[in-house]
Order: sequence, then structure tokens, then C-alpha cells
Amino acid sequence: MTAQPAPRLTRLLEALLGAGTDLDLRTVLRRIVDGAAELTGAGGAALVVTDPREGGIAGIRTPDPGPEPAPQTAPLLRVPVHVRDEEIGELRLTGRPGSGPFTAEDEQVLRVLAAQAGISIGSARLYETARQRERWIEGAAAVTTALLTEEGTDDALTTVAERARMLADASAGVILHPTAEGGMEIVTASTPDDPDDMVGATIAPGSPVLEQLLGGEPVFLDDSATDPRMTTRVRHRFGPSMMLPLQASGRLIGTLALPRRRGGRPYTDVERLLATQFASQAALALVLADARRGRERLAVYEDRDRIARDLHDLVVQRLFATGMMLESTRRRPGAREVDDILRQAVDELRSTVRDVRTTILALQQPPAEPPTGLRGRVLRETAAAAARLGFAPSARFLGAVDTRVPGPVADRLITALRHALAEACARGNVSRVEIAVDAAAPLADGRAGVRLTVFDDGTDGDGAGGVAPEGGGTDESAADADAGVGGGRPGGGTTVTWWSPL
Repeated sequence: MTAQPAPRLTRLLEALLGAGTDLDLRTVLRRIVDGAAELTGAGGAALVVTDPREGGIAGIRTPDPGPEPAPQTAPLLRVPVHVRDEEIGELRLTGRPGSGPFTAEDEQVLRVLAAQAGISIGSARLYETARQRERWIEGAAAVTTALLTEEGTDDALTTVAERARMLADASAGVILHPTAEGGMEIVTASTPDDPDDMVGATIAPGSPVLEQLLGGEPVFLDDSATDPRMTTRVRHRFGPSMMLPLQASGRLIGTLALPRRRGGRPYTDVERLLATQFASQAALALVLADARRGRERLAVYEDRDRIARDLHDLVVQRLFATGMMLESTRRRPGAREVDDILRQAVDELRSTVRDVRTTILALQQPPAEPPTGLRGRVLRETAAAAARLGFAPSARFLGAVDTRVPGPVADRLITALRHALAEACARGNVSRVEIAVDAAAPLADGRAGVRLTVFDDGTDGDGAGGVAPEGGGTDESAADADAGVGGGRPGGGTTVTWWSPL
């Protein structure tokens, strides 16, 4: 009689040892469930986990437990599974046909196995928590590195949203900015679906959610679709959500929202803590990246100002002085034989001075902003054409083009310039393009006007150069006697002239 329990105890120890040597949680729990059925002779065994955090292991059963019997027809034994002091589910035995009810010894065996299941699940939780912390720390470091290097400066908010979405296993990563009306608007969205319909969605002013976010407090929602505090038009898509303020040095930059799909797994306390810490780190990185870009822009402005001053103080003055010397030489007795050469030299120097002044004015244009004046817009078009032509067109400006040419006329001039440059690029045999904008030449009837001339040395398909017809900017200007165009330049080429009264 006393020797019979030994085999059962041996099998129990073997089941515990087998459960303790495997690293895969599902395999460990499967062995525990199978061992419970084998050691008690139960018709079926199951581990049912009620904690939503363990949803991935809920419902583990023996391979063929059969239907769970009704209480009146077969015994049922249940033992709770605890992780520390928290009950997360139970280990069940169902049915033992022909063997009578479960005994106290069966219950003791089941309790030992349930304790082992709790230990295994607790260890898995600790391991997963450590892995989560490692992933979030690595993610925060990666975001900081990306934002503080050249590669990460193009779209910093998208970088933060995308990384946070992947770390949180969320269906979307969203950045919101405060609006002038007192609400918040989605400005960046990262999602496997089309993010465009999310951008622009707003949280209405006065929402209780906003009061917390604007106060620097995170907001955690169990179900975004049904929570009355949410007012965005896309809330019906999402369930559990975290809304985390991006705050650094007491300044609220925006909000990072990480919603999961409806019915998705709720966020754990650990995930909420890690995401909040990530948001704080990301906010600091955004502030530092913005400050770094500001310093870089300031350095560029200072360098451009220095170059412009050097060009003006050294190059322009020397060229102007040389031109004056040549002019005086032309007037001296006996200089008639070199008059043509001196005249050409003076013209070239004047052209060089105009080009240098154009460069100086271009340097004064902020590089990170689109040009606002006509001069800057023309230079931007020439720079764009240079990429297609393979060389930079030259540009000359006469008169105060930025102040004399009104906006509507400038817009039409730019349109004409684009068309002329496109035709030059299409010819394919162009090696020189010259652009002149003259805001000082009056029209034939004496009215003030602006003239655009675009010359290229390319030829048409038959090898002949041509002169494109001139187009006035308005119907009124088309009636001017000045509407004609002179012949092409010697040696061929194509000239396009556009003009308009001011």
C-alpha cells in the first residue's frame, strides 16, 4: 500500500522538471495540462486564463478533452492559478468516467501543477517586461539619433509617430498639435492604412481630454469609439488608446496618440509607463533637433552675409574701378585703334558687375524659404532648369525688378520663363542659355514696362535657329508698337521675348 504513491510522485516530479527546463511558455503550460490529465486520470484538462494580458495562452487544453460534462453527470475539479497574489485563471479537470470523483490527493497534485503554471507565467511576464523595456529604450535612442543627424531632419514628427506605433504594437501612431481655436489637430499619422484621411481630424475645443493633455497629463482610453471624451471623426475605428503629451522644458510641443483597433488588447500598466517615458524622450529630442537646425540656419545666414559682403566690398568695387580706368583710357588721344576692344571690355565688366550683384541678392534670400521677389523667383527657375540642361543659365536684371514689377505681372513673367526654358530643354542641343529681365526699358508709347528675353544657342530639328514670337502680358500690351521681335543672333539660336506694361 505504501509503495503505490511513489510512481505517481515520480511522474509529478518529472512533469515539474520538464516544465522547468523549457523556455517556451506555451510548451511549458501544455506539459502542465497534459501532466494534470495523466496524473489524475481525468478525461480532460484545461488551463483557462481570464487575465486579458495573457490572451495568447488562454484556453490551453489536452489534445482531445471531449465535451465538458455537466455537473450532474461527471465531476469537475478547479484550482486557481496565481501569479504572486493575483489570480489570473484556473486549471480544470473534467470527467473521470468509471473512476469515481476526484480525491483530495488529485486536488493536491492539481494545486502543485497550478502553482508551477503561475510561476511559469510570472517568469514569462518578467522576461517580457524586460524585453519591452529594452525595445522601448532602444527605440527612444534610435529616434533621438535619427532626429539629431542629417537623416532625421526631413520629417521628425513622422519618425516619432512611426517608431512609437511599432513599439506599442498599435494600429496607428498620430501626432496632434494645438490649434488657434483651442483644440488639437492631427498633423502626422503613421498607419499601415491610408493616413491621409486621418490628417486634419481635430479634437474639439473644450474636450475633457484636452484639459488633461494641455495640462501635461497623459490620457488612457479603454475604447476610443465609445468614450464620450473623444470627438475626432476617426475615433470609431479604434479601441484602447494612449494619448501622451510631448512636453519638454515646460513647453507642450504636441500629443502622441497610439490607438489600437477596436477589440484590441488593452494596454498594460508597464506599456503605459514605457510609452510615457518614450514620449518625454522624443519631445526632448524634437526640441534639440529644432534648436540644432536653427543654429545651422543661422550659420548659413551668417556665412551667406559674409560672402555677400566680400563680393560687394572686393569684387564689385575692383570691377567698377577697372571699368572706370578703361573708360578714361578710351577718351585719351591715340586710343582710337583700340576703341572697339576697350568698348567690349567695358561691356563685359558691366555685365560681370550685374551678375555679381545678382548673386549677392540671391545670397540674401533665406535658403529654407521660397523666394518672394521676382529676382529670387527667376533665379529659382534657372536653378531648376540647370538640373535638366546640365549647366546653369545666366541671368541679368536691369532696373528695380523686385519693387517695380507688380505681383500679377511677375506671375505671368514667370509662366513665360518656364515655357521658354522648357522649350530650350526640349531642343537637346543647347549649350548656352541667357536670361534678361529689364524693368527699366519703356514701351514704344512711353509707358513703363518689363521685358523678359530668353536666348539659347540651340537649333530646331532642321538645324536652323529661330526667333519665337513675342507675347504680351495683356491684351492692352499686345497693341503696342513695341510688339515686334528683332532677328535672331548671329550664328543661329532661338530668342523668346515677352513684355508687359507695368
